[in-house]
Amino acid sequence: MAKKLGAVISLVVVTVLAILFLTGTGNGNKEILKSTFSIEAVYFDESNNDDLDSGDGYIQITFKDKSEKTNAVVLEVLGMEKSFQKTFVDSEFVEIISFPTTPKYGWKIHPVTLLIDHEELGKISLKTEIRPYGEPSAPIIYGNP
Repeated sequence: MAKKLGAVISLVVVTVLAILFLTGTGNGNKEILKSTFSIEAVYFDESNNDDLDSGDGYIQITFKDKSEKTNAVVLEVLGMEKSFQKTFVDSEFVEIISFPTTPKYGWKIHPVTLLIDHEELGKISLKTEIRPYGEPSAPIIYGNP
């Protein structure tokens, strides 16, 4: 009986510590990342761009480092037949990627990820979702690779 009680108490303590660690300690760092980096991934199709022919949609990905201390950024769009990957050596860019039609199963299967090499903050990863033009911005997940 004592072994079972000890195991339960240990599990509760580990769970509480994990929750405190995951929710409490990273908030200051997250705020720094939030105020330093911005990313937006927007899908445009023929309904919101007169210059496009039917079925000629594209994704516009915009990145900016407000501190201007980014050494390099690796941009990747996953879930495509051939994943898109490109490296930039600037603190700001706009990339246009051809994407003829909206995905059958939604934009969640095509996450946009950035791996950033920053002078002061080190290696940072950002992840967001593509959203159709006119819809609210998707949330950004900040992390360390």
